[in-house]
Amino acid sequence: MNFKTRTHTCGQLREENIGETVVLNGWVDTRRDLGGVIFIDLRDRYGITQVVFEPTYNPEAHNNGKDLRGEFVVSITGKVRKRPEGTENESLPTGFVDVMVDEIIILNEAETPPFQIKDGVDVSEDIRLKYRYIDLRRNEMQQNLKMRHQVAQITREYFDRNDFMEIETPVLMKSTPEGARDFLVPSRMHKGKFYALPQSPQTYKQLLMVSGYDRYFQIVKCFRDEDLRADRQPEFTQIDVEMSFIDQENIFSLVEGLMQKLFKEIKGYDLQIPIPRIPFDEAMEKYGSDKPDLRFDLEMKTITEALKTSEFRVFKDVIEKDGIITAMVAPGCADYTRNQLDGLTDFAKKLGAGGLIWMRVKEEGLEAPIAKFLTDDEKQSIIDSLDAKPGDLIFILSGPRIKTLGIMGSLRLEMARRMELIKADAKPSLLWVTDFPLLEWDDESQRYYAMHHPFTSPRVEDIPLMETDPGKVKARAYDLVLNGNEIAGGSIRIHDAKLQAKMFECLGISDEEAQEKFGFLMSAFKYGAPPHGGVAFGFDRMVMLFAGKDSIREVIAFPKTSSGMSLMDEAPSNVDDTQLKELHIRKK
Repeated sequence: MNFKTRTHTCGQLREENIGETVVLNGWVDTRRDLGGVIFIDLRDRYGITQVVFEPTYNPEAHNNGKDLRGEFVVSITGKVRKRPEGTENESLPTGFVDVMVDEIIILNEAETPPFQIKDGVDVSEDIRLKYRYIDLRRNEMQQNLKMRHQVAQITREYFDRNDFMEIETPVLMKSTPEGARDFLVPSRMHKGKFYALPQSPQTYKQLLMVSGYDRYFQIVKCFRDEDLRADRQPEFTQIDVEMSFIDQENIFSLVEGLMQKLFKEIKGYDLQIPIPRIPFDEAMEKYGSDKPDLRFDLEMKTITEALKTSEFRVFKDVIEKDGIITAMVAPGCADYTRNQLDGLTDFAKKLGAGGLIWMRVKEEGLEAPIAKFLTDDEKQSIIDSLDAKPGDLIFILSGPRIKTLGIMGSLRLEMARRMELIKADAKPSLLWVTDFPLLEWDDESQRYYAMHHPFTSPRVEDIPLMETDPGKVKARAYDLVLNGNEIAGGSIRIHDAKLQAKMFECLGISDEEAQEKFGFLMSAFKYGAPPHGGVAFGFDRMVMLFAGKDSIREVIAFPKTSSGMSLMDEAPSNVDDTQLKELHIRKK
């Protein structure tokens, strides 16, 4: 079908175009028939322009306009005029003009869509994902993807200006299972063997450093076969960065420059640098999280020392087992009802706490179910340690250190929600979390795992502890946190083959297993590997936060559901037996 090439987009016409003959192409957004005069809002991704079919102006065009319905694709030719006085629409950039139609070509008719194409549409996410090609017509989705595009372009320009090369790494690679599960791809040509989709380009970017490409970046797809949530997808995008001959300060400076540029150009916000830093141990003790949200002031405090002589069995047992007693004050919440407090106790128990101790601070002292088990000195010590005031509510948890701090951290976020402490206009909270443990112990498997990945370098001064007390070794690792969300993480890498072998030994990886999984990397280190380190941004999550959304599905064109399904094209799907036979696979 013939159509005319557009002269303008539907968001482009202004008063200076009055009198011009123009061609617009787009979708019928709305249709209004007012006493024989038909008004159409014509939409494309650039905006909306009102076009007018008037019988006295052009009878033939007006007659053709009677057939138009929502989402018809049309091409119109007409003359731009100033809207009649009193009919202007100041909410639209094009709202002071409209187009009198001389000719219309219907390029494609459309059935009634399953939901309205408007912002804030009240429809289930499953329906939106099933008809994603329609959902993506909505303005808010188009603005989300436009922002995603802008973040990518600003990122590329920034790294290019700083002498980085964007280098593509393979999507089919060797399976090196550490961390999440790999997605496996069967090889047709190599019977019984599999490729893996990369969880990240970690080994490749380190090899690029060995190869002399001292400044690499890539906006890259990564894949993890793990349980999903609002900020996870089986396939996701990273901004991947690696540098040679640098230390942590170089990484911090580079990342802070990018964040400053993104905040200015995307949000119009002047980010102050350097970004604050907080060690992992302090973050856990004060906020119960390695990605603390500092947009509000609630802080936790360890009160183990204040209760070290307590005979109260709950506290005494924890202290004897080298656990922790942590507390938090909720200012002005002493009037919480027993029903509210029972609800918070259930909240803590569902996270794994044995219970939740609460205390109301009164003028005459503490009111609490456990008050009778504490001496007056212990009660006063709790009040003094927390600087609690009459009218405040105190929460106390005790138990194993990291688990207990994490539960209190979740309670901190819950209380912030209930107390409405996070304001809509709150300044963004960015911080670095540093000095992570190199290793974390898993009771079930009775072994250490790398907290980041097995190529993360320990602090130089902690290397001797790898043989005597591995749990105390700190890593040269760092995470960037925005509003309680980790948006980037990285480390200085191990570049020495002997130290890497020692790391594998700490992780319980034998020489044979290390050679099988990572032999190519170990071999490369023998031929002159420079000191290097890097960082990777969770691109989807970062764009989600910039866009003010709660789910990364809102900033990905064609995402999967929380169960890993694509409702639109019904992936994953069955394949026929012929394909399976070629791949040497038999279904049970």
